[in-house]
Order: sequence, then structure tokens, then C-alpha cells
Amino acid sequence: MRELTFGYSPCPNDTFAFHALTHGIIETPFRVTPVLLDIEELNRRAHEGAFALTKLSVGAFAAVGDRYRLLRSGAALGEGVGPLVVTRTPMTLDQAVLGRVAIPGRETTAYRLLRLAAPSLANVVELRYDRILHAVASGEVDAGLIIHESRFTYHEHGLYKAVDLGDWWKAETGLPVPLAGICARSDLDAATAAEAERAIRASVQHAFDHPDASRAYVQANAQEMSPEVQAQHIALYVNQFSLDVGDEGLRAIERLVGAGAAV
Repeated sequence: MRELTFGYSPCPNDTFAFHALTHGIIETPFRVTPVLLDIEELNRRAHEGAFALTKLSVGAFAAVGDRYRLLRSGAALGEGVGPLVVTRTPMTLDQAVLGRVAIPGRETTAYRLLRLAAPSLANVVELRYDRILHAVASGEVDAGLIIHESRFTYHEHGLYKAVDLGDWWKAETGLPVPLAGICARSDLDAATAAEAERAIRASVQHAFDHPDASRAYVQANAQEMSPEVQAQHIALYVNQFSLDVGDEGLRAIERLVGAGAAV
């Protein structure tokens, strides 16, 4: 049986959505070998075509478009679930970007959105996403661009939200914010890519139908995240767009990829 590597993140939304596929619950004509990495590392590895299937930030699509093509299943889009900019004291986004801003990677969708929302952004510091809250709270940086579960925990660090970039994007475009998608490497034949898309959709549907089945897998990869935060994370990022990105989702992706070319 053919083996396909599948790169995705250890975040609860991914381990929840892809548990059935990577644990053999979904029947496929191939065997999946999962590789769990931070989203920015997945973005970087895509430049070398490291994985047959991979999660990618929409912000990274343009740079690897010749190596990967988007599948319609497994995407992360939503309403009001965008990256946040947080600070130690209340301030506007324009004020926040005057200082040093920690970002989770230059190829993340979060960074692309921030550059669109704050063209004056200049002084950025790249940090792994789970270090950013501490960097802001300690004064290492003046503001932080946060993703994943950090949106649920920033207040525990005494920080304030300057902007939700998902809300900003919705106000600007009327579209859901396109965060990430699952892509197939371009050397996969069309039949295999189509089967991968079907299998990923079936895995997401299985997760919806059996939400407790992946609990141990989600917990094992969520590190210090509480079960409550895990549940919030899944509820926001796994939705109807994860089953099929749909025409509206494709419009949102095309809009962000095209807009990003100008920044």
C-alpha cells in the first residue's frame, strides 16, 4: 500500500479533525504517516515539497503555488476567529505597531493580515507562536501577533486586545477569514489527490459524528492546554469550511492571496 506523509500541526483543531484518517479509521487506498509540526515550520518545509499532504497558512500559498495545490477539505476558515494583536496596556492597532511586534512567522496568514491592516508596520521579531504572550508580558516586545490557543489565554497574562484581525478582515471584505488549508503536492496524480480530499472530508465528518473518539490524541498533543481551551479551539476552527471550503471560502482565499501580493 502506498504511503503518504501528512504534515499538520499538534493544535487541537488538527488532531481532532485528522484523528480518524491518521489512525486508520477511514478506509483509503494509501497509508498516512502523520508529521506534526508548528504551522510556520510546515510553511517552510513546503518550499522543498517535504510532505505529500500538508497544512499550509493561506499566507504561504503564493510562495509555494508551484509545488502544492489546495484541496477543498480540511481548511480552517471562520467568522471572527482571526489572529489578535495584544499589548500590555490598552491601545489602538496604529499605536501598537509603532513599537517592536512579535510575529509567529513571516509566512503565516496572521502576518499577511497584519501587514494589510497596518501598512506602517516596520519592526517585527519572529518568535514561535507559544512564546509570544510571555514576550509581550515581560516587555521583551511592545506588542504581539497571536494565533491558535493564545486567543483564549492572553487575558491570563494581563494583556489587552488591540484588534481581532478576523473582525478587521470581515469588515473590509465581507468574507470569512481564511487561515489555512490542506494542500496536495503537485506531483501526486489527480486520482490520489481526489482520494486524499475525500478521506480528509470523511475524517472531519467522523470527528463531528464522534467528538470524543479523538480526545486522548488531542490531549496528548495539546501540551499544557486545558480541556476547556481545547474545546474552544476546536469549536472555532473546525466548522463547515473544514468539510468543504465552498465557493465563499475560495473567494476569501483568492482575495487574501491577491491582496498579499501588494504588501
